[in-house]
Amino acid sequence: MRFFGQASGSGDIQERDGVLLIDSGVDYAVFNMVLLTSPVATRAELEGRIAAAADYFRRRGARWSFWLCEDLLDGPVRCNFDPIFESRRLRRLTEAPGMLADRLAPPTRRLPAIESRKVRDRQTRCDFTQITSLNFEIPYSTCRLIYEQERAWDFDYKGYVGYLNGRAVATVAVVVAEGAAGVYSVSTLPAYRRRGYAEALMRDALSDCVRATGIERTILQATRAGYAMYQKMGYREVTRFSVYIT
Repeated sequence: MRFFGQASGSGDIQERDGVLLIDSGVDYAVFNMVLLTSPVATRAELEGRIAAAADYFRRRGARWSFWLCEDLLDGPVRCNFDPIFESRRLRRLTEAPGMLADRLAPPTRRLPAIESRKVRDRQTRCDFTQITSLNFEIPYSTCRLIYEQERAWDFDYKGYVGYLNGRAVATVAVVVAEGAAGVYSVSTLPAYRRRGYAEALMRDALSDCVRATGIERTILQATRAGYAMYQKMGYREVTRFSVYIT
């Protein structure tokens, strides 16, 4: 998530009052993220952390989102936290299972050939931007402020674009931290879905990661559409995230 605070050159990353604040410098809620940094035991404590985040982004004049790992909630607050966010005018956007694989399982089908290129020049940055904008329904002008920036790719976030006969059709990104490779931005253009291109590109990117780091353990936040594919690849659900948005 820190990628978004580094990408544009006008963002900020701060830790305060039990939350990590990631400000992209762009007024787009899902690019401005808040995450818990320690467990929460009471309603008052959770309200206080939400209030700290709201105060920060109010001062910045930007919309934002709260990415709640439910395993960091203890006691009664874990059973009924929706009303707490609703009272702060945050609506639930989505749920995302957190999944982990200590090692990828072998493919269950023959995967198609796809040319994998690392994001490292203007063309691959533009292609990554266009596919991300379309598949995640983010305005193209907003995506450009993050993904087309050359400086964005100087940090830990490593992007890959998959090409079929010279056309960019899929993306994936990998971040290595804390002994695991996090997988993000897995997407395929609509006309090329359900053919195995995303899995083929993802496996290629993770093989590249293993060669560079020796790390085989991987984690991700699954979408509903990708959940079955990840299970077949050897991932198991270990936690859940709820995402709230202003």
